[in-house]
Amino acid sequence: MNVIIAAGGTAGHINPGLAIAEKIKKEQPDAHIMFVGRKQGMEYKLVTQAGYKFSHMEVTGFQRSFSPENIKRNLITVKNLLTANRAADKIINEFKPDLVIGAGGYVSGPIVLRAAKRGIKTALHEQNAFAGVTNKLLSKNVDKVFVATEKASRFMAFPEKCIVCGNPVREEITKADMADAKADLGVQGKTVVLSFGGSLGAARVNKAMQQLALHNRNREDIVHFHVVGRYDEGNFVKFLDENKINDQSKIRVYEYLYDIAKYMAAADIIVCRCGALTIAELSCMGKASILIPSPNVAENHQFHNGRVLEELGAAVLIEEKNLDEKAITESFEKLYQNPQLVKEMGEKAKAAYNPRCVDIIYENLMEMFR
Repeated sequence: MNVIIAAGGTAGHINPGLAIAEKIKKEQPDAHIMFVGRKQGMEYKLVTQAGYKFSHMEVTGFQRSFSPENIKRNLITVKNLLTANRAADKIINEFKPDLVIGAGGYVSGPIVLRAAKRGIKTALHEQNAFAGVTNKLLSKNVDKVFVATEKASRFMAFPEKCIVCGNPVREEITKADMADAKADLGVQGKTVVLSFGGSLGAARVNKAMQQLALHNRNREDIVHFHVVGRYDEGNFVKFLDENKINDQSKIRVYEYLYDIAKYMAAADIIVCRCGALTIAELSCMGKASILIPSPNVAENHQFHNGRVLEELGAAVLIEEKNLDEKAITESFEKLYQNPQLVKEMGEKAKAAYNPRCVDIIYENLMEMFR
């Protein structure tokens, strides 16, 4: 079987695609799997590191605000759209897929649509509680649509095509062990805090974590791992140095963590954005969290993702407009001072995870060939 998985933009699209690919290879070792995405996007590095073939196709989105730079980007987007169908046809003709799966990102659009028009079996996976525009439009053309929540199915053109399955996570997430991870990182007996603002980072999250680092500076029982993201440019470490909070035994700063599963497993409390994949990983691992949804996303979908765990009592949700020193430190103290609450929140998060997610996806994909 030849399978194309189109995914791009963020790890929240790419990693579910990788999880689906892992399942297909496990069940069908002779399957040929190729990912399609932007070579300049993070998908190229993540996919090739995982050992899968990668085909480059340039598809970008329109910038809504007007500036000389954005006008230039929009002209490039128009050029990409004009050549996207031809590029998709070339990839399909050369690889001859039996199945094409769109896992999100602009690149999913042309490759999935061209495959559907040619009668090739097609499917989508929508990770968010509030469905994205690309998947809404594509849902009427594909054979099956996998959605993370019942709510997401309501926004698709054909809800009857939707199969509620949750979000698939990589095997390294499902198999990660807290005790092993703490031992590996040398943080046994410590309260471990992990924080991150997404693959590129987030200035507001970084600022809040500076405030939290100041708040916890004299606590010997806390180890804080923080991921600043690509665009921080050393500002976080500079702040720590200026405030003499540079003890590596207390706080460690990273631009990106490729082995983040280990750090998540070791964490007692996680502070992060509300990307769909992150919510799935928090649930899978059974982690108490403080969630800060990004307001700079389509349809405010991160807020809807975060609300799923908040309503279950598995997370504290702080909207960015309310994010200040008081909000973050009080939320942290609520968890830090009550280990039993942290345990109960983790259990509630775990109950929200569907361990058969990737099995459901695989079984329904294979049904199309019977």
